[in-house]
Amino acid sequence: MTSAMEPLNVTVVIGSNRHGRFGPVVADWILEHVERREDLAAEVVDVAGIELPTSFARTEEATAALADVSPKLARADAFIVLTPEYNHSFPAGLKNLIDWHYAEWRAKPVALISYGGLAGGLRAAEHLRQVFAELHAVTVRDTVSFHNAGASFDDSGRLKDPSAPDAAAKTMLDQLEWWGTALREAKERRPYGS
Repeated sequence: MTSAMEPLNVTVVIGSNRHGRFGPVVADWILEHVERREDLAAEVVDVAGIELPTSFARTEEATAALADVSPKLARADAFIVLTPEYNHSFPAGLKNLIDWHYAEWRAKPVALISYGGLAGGLRAAEHLRQVFAELHAVTVRDTVSFHNAGASFDDSGRLKDPSAPDAAAKTMLDQLEWWGTALREAKERRPYGS
């Protein structure tokens, strides 16, 4: 049984594996916010470093990749998923990671951070809400979205104007902590079943 005072284990999922991707910049930004909080402890899963086939064949390579990533997802109390928007949705590599797992997502909260051009990745975030609902996960209401993300950060990876994104991150992380604690306590009293 975990203590209510024990920090939530939050797995930050970097959802892009494209060459020249912007995801690590956004990940560094949100990890700074998580690390400043005593109620959250972060771990990172980066789809760019995971070799999972799209055939769902249990090859030796897939088994090795799952041996590394599945425990990180399983021990998470909550998730922060970072997604760009590709063709009005989220990346195939992220969907593949999600689809290789089921129980790891169940009855856990998911916070969404999106980034992109004019739409800021919001269409990708909305599609992810549907996917996570099917997996019995709870997406928190408030998100963080970076419109014209490349122009929002300077060359060193720092936000040019952090006031609005920092406020949005605080709201989102507060909601994630509430849901994560509530669901962790509920599952300790009664295992989740569907």
